[in-house]
Amino acid sequence: MPADLRDRFITAVYLLAWRGVRLLPERLAYGLFTLAADYVWWRNGTGVQRLQANLARAVPAATPDQRRRLSRRAMRSYLRYWCDAFLLPGWDSGRLARTTRVDDPERLKQIFSQDGGVVAALAHHGNWDQAGAWAGMHLAKVTTVAERLRPEAVYQEFLAYRRSIGIEIYPLGEPHLVSKLVRRVRAGGFVPLLAERDLSGNGVPVIFLGEPSRMAPGPAAIALAAKAPLMPVTTYYERLPGGGHGLVLQIHEPVPVPSSGSNAEKIAAMTQSCADALSEGIRQHPEDWHMLQVVFDADLDPTRVRK
Repeated sequence: MPADLRDRFITAVYLLAWRGVRLLPERLAYGLFTLAADYVWWRNGTGVQRLQANLARAVPAATPDQRRRLSRRAMRSYLRYWCDAFLLPGWDSGRLARTTRVDDPERLKQIFSQDGGVVAALAHHGNWDQAGAWAGMHLAKVTTVAERLRPEAVYQEFLAYRRSIGIEIYPLGEPHLVSKLVRRVRAGGFVPLLAERDLSGNGVPVIFLGEPSRMAPGPAAIALAAKAPLMPVTTYYERLPGGGHGLVLQIHEPVPVPSSGSNAEKIAAMTQSCADALSEGIRQHPEDWHMLQVVFDADLDPTRVRK
């Protein structure tokens, strides 16, 4: 398919979903997305194969059959995230409160009790958009960074979507991005950033889920510059007693700041601490890790390995 025709098709599909899914009965909408997940999983394309390879690091003792079944649950979780995304702009504060809970409210309260803002390191785990919408209502103004997508119309739709749920967005690569985020934190804002997939090409080497990988240095760099707490967070789905699903925010211990070393060394140590916490959360709930891209150094194209 020619690139311009493909872009128009992708744009039409996203626009239809954002406008059409909310017209369906909710139970039907989630059922259709589950069927779509099972179909994509059955096709076993490149993305599903990459998902299975990534999940193998989270459950190294699992058999191939167990990993294959796990990848099916993960695809269902991933498509549930998308259905949530198309429905979330219509949720009110009561719906968010009923379907979102924190695993350790006292720890979260303590982290946010001091002056200034907070930085969070997240994984593509559970539903980070729902977590951001909830945080904006209950914690502080939320500001984050979004990868630029193609086609441009889809990217603009994503910006509008996240702004509609109360999240301020800066595009990845914007000039002076780190300094802008530092100012937001110093002003008392909450800056959650997806961290386990390095998009900058300047990622910090870490051991993640037991293997060499690279993570974005942004969360640690911003927290260090703003003198703010760095809080790793993973989110996962749970069944609600009355039916349907809810989201749990798993709040990990704030990352300690090394007492000595250069800024680069401190950022490296803090990023490794984030990798440890995110690894723990993913191992506990691997079915909610939505990672269909290359993450680990061993999976990189040898001709493109970063030095």
